[in-house]
Amino acid sequence: MEKKYEHYLHSGYAHPVTRSWQGDNTILKSQLIYPIFVTDLVNTKTEIKSLPGQYQISTDLVVEFLKPLVEKGLKSVILFGVIISGVKDETASSASNPETSPVIKSIHLIKKEFPEVLIITDLCLCGYTHHGHCGFLDKEDLIENEPSIVRLGEIAVSFAKAGAHVIAPSDMMDCRVAQIKKSLFENGLGSRVAVMAYSSKFASSFYGPFRDAAGSGAKKGDRQAYQLPMASRGLGLRAALRDEKEGADFIMVKPAGPYMDIIREVKDNVKVPVCCYQVSGEYAMIYHGATAGGINLKEGVMESLISLQRSGCDIFITYFTPQLLDWLKL
Repeated sequence: MEKKYEHYLHSGYAHPVTRSWQGDNTILKSQLIYPIFVTDLVNTKTEIKSLPGQYQISTDLVVEFLKPLVEKGLKSVILFGVIISGVKDETASSASNPETSPVIKSIHLIKKEFPEVLIITDLCLCGYTHHGHCGFLDKEDLIENEPSIVRLGEIAVSFAKAGAHVIAPSDMMDCRVAQIKKSLFENGLGSRVAVMAYSSKFASSFYGPFRDAAGSGAKKGDRQAYQLPMASRGLGLRAALRDEKEGADFIMVKPAGPYMDIIREVKDNVKVPVCCYQVSGEYAMIYHGATAGGINLKEGVMESLISLQRSGCDIFITYFTPQLLDWLKL
């Protein structure tokens, strides 16, 4: 039988150097974003049971918490405000009030102590409204898009004035990127504050631990009317293209691992960097798998990120950032 030598592949990756030629497996510390849950309590650091190794941190402890991570090379954080002792109401008033917003307080502290750290602020109404939905509700408990996006624009300006570098709307309201961009420019902030849009954000079972961490679960109903159906590739791409057209500086796909096909499709069709959010459920699966001895933690985390990079991801939001700062050289 005649051999077809062009079918032999092993020779191309038999040596460690030739293996490195087969694809980029370099993850940089500057590509990592660490999610931080900041609360309106005082002198409190509480581990999140469903997210082991992650904490709800009162603003007065944020600098102390971040200092060793910044010394290891942490470049960027994304802040999530958690209202525990304060008021949640129909207008999400605590989000933009400098006296009550843990995000605004944390921005001031981080900028003063770590001016080189990029500060991203998650922007959504769900953690600040008494009903836990991502927009205002009408009398029939349906989303009212127009007043919702106007309020998002107002909160975005309050975060930007405090010193945030990037606003990241995660609500999935229609046309919110354009409204946020408009609000920033009208307040003289449009040229220096970027928008990272949660664009292809799917209704997912992988968000459970996050809702424990952020205290943002919907009190009734669900979010499937505005988050994307998990089976829809078309809507995933349309949402990304819409947000890019409205002026988003960065596009996000969320969750990450189960939606790598969407990451690739978005990457192939937009001209801005693509971020992926390795969400709480993904973190929990890898963490508990390693704790049970099923996988090696470092190898599993690195494989997950390299796979996401291969799919087209440029920026990673991951709860494994503290470990990665130890593992990565650059």
